[in-house]
Amino acid sequence: MMITPNLCSLNILLADDGSKHSQAAVHLLGDLPLDEESQIKALRVFTPSDTANVWVLEKALEITKEKLEKMGKQVESELVLGHPAEKIIEVAERHDAGMIVIGAKGLRATLGILLGGVVQQVAEHAERPVMVVRAPYAGLKRVLLTADGSEESKQMLHCMGTFPLPSGVEFEVLHIAPPIPSEQEIVQYWPSGLDVSFTVPVEEIKQQIQERAETEEIFGKRVLTEARENLAEQGIKAQIAFLRGDAATEIIQYAEDHDIDLIVSGGRGLGPIRSWILGSVSRKLLHYAPCSVMVVKNKKGDSLGYNRGYVGD
Repeated sequence: MMITPNLCSLNILLADDGSKHSQAAVHLLGDLPLDEESQIKALRVFTPSDTANVWVLEKALEITKEKLEKMGKQVESELVLGHPAEKIIEVAERHDAGMIVIGAKGLRATLGILLGGVVQQVAEHAERPVMVVRAPYAGLKRVLLTADGSEESKQMLHCMGTFPLPSGVEFEVLHIAPPIPSEQEIVQYWPSGLDVSFTVPVEEIKQQIQERAETEEIFGKRVLTEARENLAEQGIKAQIAFLRGDAATEIIQYAEDHDIDLIVSGGRGLGPIRSWILGSVSRKLLHYAPCSVMVVKNKKGDSLGYNRGYVGD
């Protein structure tokens, strides 16, 4: 039975700058099944040095608005003066956006960089989900969810049950366990003093490592099973995979090998006083993933501000 998503309500802030990645974000938003109550705020931020060309920016923003409206979306546009990252986060708060959507790099990005500075600041400090869209965009067909058993990961999986993705999307859930060190690595990293000779208990250590590896595999497969069951309860059928290695490296390679269109990762917060700070894995994914990446950050108990049901056909 095919699972078909109903339309859902969601306020979205689109940070528009006219770059190819920003244009890809527009097309991605056009594919999301949003209802008539959903509102997209198309935001363009300009700095004092852009003042003489404000009319050009206004025209470009109007073109973005018209594109989204032709896709059947409800859109408002806003042009504001200020620091781009600060204004994007500020307007997202004021708009009560359930998600910020932003292109991976802006028009002014230095040649060779993989993630724009404004994008990184928004992803680091926004207290809401951030989707970083990378061109070229060819549709949302395969989505990869990363599961590590953390509370943030569990919240992300719960939120995906109500996230407005097109029908027919294939979900995959991936858990990465740490690599198993080789005998050479055991000897290399075994601590030793300058004046004392050590006989490295390789066999004993290998046994301990094997036991730990078995525990990690049991834990990882339990995380995957629970994730699949969690998603199934929300009407989502997902494939699961267990791998070992450096988490970011393995996720990126998996995305390349399986033609993933969107990676979804849980963010982590440091409490109400300190800003949200990305984990190292999420940060690496934003920089180096071959596709778009969404980091789900929400306070415990909060939803993303939308609801979606499912009907079977």
